[in-house]
Amino acid sequence: MSDETGKIVPGKFGAGNATEFTVSEISGALKRLVEDSFGNVRVRGEISGYRGPHSSGHAYFGLKDANAKIDAVIWKGAMAKLRFRPEEGMEVIATGKLTTFPGSSKYQIVIESIEPAGAGALMALLEERKRRLAAEGLFDAERKQILPYMPRHIGVITSPTGAVIRDILHRVMDRFPCRVTVWPVRVQGETTGFEVSNAVIGFNAMTGDARPDMLIVARGGGSLEDLWGFNDEAIVRAVAGSDIPVISAVGHETDWTLIDYAADVRAPTPTGAAEMAVPVKADLEASVAGLGARLGNSIRRGIDRKRQTFISSARALPNADSVLANPRRRFDEASEKLWRALEVSTLKKRQKYSALRLTNAGVMSRIFDRRTKTNQLEARLKNALPRLVVSQRVNLDRAVKRLTPISIERRIGERNEKLGGLIKRVDLVMVQRNERKRVQLYQAVKLLNSLSHKSVLARGFAVVKDRHDKVLTGAQAARAAGALHIEFADGLVEAQTGNAHQKRKDASAAPQGDLF
Repeated sequence: MSDETGKIVPGKFGAGNATEFTVSEISGALKRLVEDSFGNVRVRGEISGYRGPHSSGHAYFGLKDANAKIDAVIWKGAMAKLRFRPEEGMEVIATGKLTTFPGSSKYQIVIESIEPAGAGALMALLEERKRRLAAEGLFDAERKQILPYMPRHIGVITSPTGAVIRDILHRVMDRFPCRVTVWPVRVQGETTGFEVSNAVIGFNAMTGDARPDMLIVARGGGSLEDLWGFNDEAIVRAVAGSDIPVISAVGHETDWTLIDYAADVRAPTPTGAAEMAVPVKADLEASVAGLGARLGNSIRRGIDRKRQTFISSARALPNADSVLANPRRRFDEASEKLWRALEVSTLKKRQKYSALRLTNAGVMSRIFDRRTKTNQLEARLKNALPRLVVSQRVNLDRAVKRLTPISIERRIGERNEKLGGLIKRVDLVMVQRNERKRVQLYQAVKLLNSLSHKSVLARGFAVVKDRHDKVLTGAQAARAAGALHIEFADGLVEAQTGNAHQKRKDASAAPQGDLF
């Protein structure tokens, strides 16, 4: 109970009974007690959980030191009058008054002015650790790996009970369903660094289908203290040394931890990490369908273009008769010239031999001249033969003196080597000559086939001959011949003209004479 001044007084039912208070009475009494006792205080601490002014214009955050934390609020009016804007991790000296918030039984400081007092112990430690690990090259861009475009298996390191894993699974299944393996860990507290680093190392130790293609380390937003476990040096080293690409999705876009620098890719949110990890299946299907349609159209256009080119080329080619017209004419002209040249040559030879006049006196004179020359040559031969024999014997004696077994073997080797070279050359020449002759023969056969009358017969023509195999070139000669031999491409056919048939009929109708 309380009196009219608001102070708590003993109950009316005696000292032996406990006094009854309402919750509002307790909260109001504590609020007045705190405000009266700490109406104007200066508090030194590090700003934690600062996210900027709320939509209402007020700012809510906390002040902490190594052992405790107190909630703080800056109302909209005071916020506009501050000389220094608060920042996360900044150590400040805040001036204001303590009060309570009855709705949640919490006390807080209402800040009226603020001034910086230092960078803050946690931020100083974080910056020092960041510089040391960066000096070791753990944050270098050369260490970053490229994410697989379409992973078949994704490993997620997060709390299995939070909203983060549900957001990731929903986004993955909505965009590109694939296998997802969750490694449950605590994402806040002293064991966070140990559990997360072991999870990264454990995923890398897997083999076969159990090994994921990509890792996502995820956690929702929070203050610097809530996310402090992800600044652990063990996590940074495990992520930097991972053979599997890692996406860091710790906190919201404004939050940052050391794992963000060590990971291959940093996502602004866990949902954004899922979107980075997998493509949109519908877009891929549409792209493949479009490429397939383009490929089909390209193939059809190519076939049409080739068909038009083939038709145009076929139209440009001449027919066989026009191609063979000139060679046939040259062959006919050469045949006519050959017969005329043969006749002229025969005539000249005949005239030459006809002009010769052979007489006995002339023949005897030429025989006498030849005998005289033969006698002279015989006498010279008898005189020269002994001298030649002597000269050759001298040369032979010299050669025998120069000959030794070594020189003989050397000359035999030289002759054998020369003989081998000549044999190779002969073989090569023979091969080349045979090839040249083969080409000439092939060309001659082609020319013969092209100029042969057999090809003409194959097109429907025929050669008409009489019984003496003389070619008949006119109808009158064919009627006169009577019996005909007609040569087609596939064989001979015998025929009789109309005159021959009539003659046989007349002969059969004539009266037969007496045999005696």
